[in-house]
Amino acid sequence: MTLELSKNIKWIVSDFDGVFTDGSVYISEKNDVQKKLSFKDIMGVAMLLRNGYQFAIISGEASNILNYFKEKLGVEEIHGGIRQKGIVLDEIMKKYNLNPDEVLYVGDDINDIPAMELVKYKIAPKNVNPILTVKVNGLQILNNSGGDGAIREITDELLNLENNA
Repeated sequence: MTLELSKNIKWIVSDFDGVFTDGSVYISEKNDVQKKLSFKDIMGVAMLLRNGYQFAIISGEASNILNYFKEKLGVEEIHGGIRQKGIVLDEIMKKYNLNPDEVLYVGDDINDIPAMELVKYKIAPKNVNPILTVKVNGLQILNNSGGDGAIREITDELLNLENNA
């Protein structure tokens, strides 16, 4: 499937769990939490940044894993432990003077709906909560699931759009 995207897009803003992960949490006997990420998605973020796009993460969970994106890739807009994602996205859009058609939001569950309502481009991984397919107008569903190349699929589509200008 080809996504309906635009060359106007400047920012990709994403949820974390369910997009970068498959939504699973590994908890050890010592209560250590681990999450599996796909390097395809990490490489996708790096490629977006190298090609002039901006990237932000708004996660409902506070996690040290999010620091990886700040430390290794230089993503400045990292927001963890957020219950009102729409409010944070609205603040980002105001801070950078962004219009709804300049932002693509990626999410997989009901807490992403308020953020999705603020932007023109709303995308969910294949393993999206089915409620979103009913409640979010214009939602585009990826071929890849969260934790298995969802962000990379978006990256490849955006860069392909750019290269076919």
